[in-house]
Amino acid sequence: MKRALVIRHVPHEGMAGYREPVEAAGYAIHRIDVTDPAFATLDLREPDLLIMMGGPMGVYEQDRYPWIACQLRRLALRLAADRPTLGVCFGAQMIAAALGAKVYPGPVKEVGFHSVKVNDAGRTGPLSHLVDVPVLHWHGDTFTLPEGTQLLASSDRYTHQAFRRGQHVLALQFHAEMGEDARFYQWMEEWPEAAAESGGCNDSLRAAHDRLGPRAVSAGRAMLGDWLAGLKAAA
Repeated sequence: MKRALVIRHVPHEGMAGYREPVEAAGYAIHRIDVTDPAFATLDLREPDLLIMMGGPMGVYEQDRYPWIACQLRRLALRLAADRPTLGVCFGAQMIAAALGAKVYPGPVKEVGFHSVKVNDAGRTGPLSHLVDVPVLHWHGDTFTLPEGTQLLASSDRYTHQAFRRGQHVLALQFHAEMGEDARFYQWMEEWPEAAAESGGCNDSLRAAHDRLGPRAVSAGRAMLGDWLAGLKAAA
C-alpha cells in the first residue's frame, strides 16, 4: 500500500476532511508531529505522498522554531525529486519558501469563510470544485509566487491563494479541509482575537462555520480526490 505522511506543526491542525479522499486513493496514512524526536531523522523524500498542514508560526521565525530550517532543507530535496507534495496554509508557505520564494506577514489578517477567485488555470483542474464555494481562511502571512509555478487562485486580500508546480506539487493557503471537524472550535479557543483582527466577530464566524462548513469540506474532498487521481495518471 502507498504511504502518506502527514506533518502536523501543532496538534490541533490535522487532515480533517482531507483524510477521506487520501484513504480512498489507496494510501495508508501515517502522522508525525514536529515535536516528535523522530521527526529530525526522517528523509522526507521517502513517503509516496507528503502532506504538510497548518500552524500559527511564520516560516521566517526560524530562531524561535529551529525545526523550520531543518524541515525546509529536507523539503527542498523532496521537491527537487518532484515527489507528490501537498501543503496547506503554513504547509503551503513552506513549499513556497523551499522553492525559493519569500514568505512574509501580510497587510491584514484573513479569517472567515469566503470563496477564492479560481483563475482560468485553476478552473481546468481540481480547483474547479471550489468555484463560488466559501471556504475557511485563517492566516496572516503570504508569499511571493515561486519561480516555475502556476497561480491557481486569489482572494480580495491575498493574491496568492493556491499554486501548483506540474502535477505533483500543490499549495493551498486556505482550509478547504475544515468545516466538519470539532477542532475548529479549538482554533477559536486558541486564537479568540483572530476574527476581530480580520474585521469580524466570533459569533458570526461560528455561525458561518455551521452553515457553510459541510459544503466547503465536500468541495475540498472533491478537489483533493481529483488531484490524487492526477498523480496516478501522471505516474
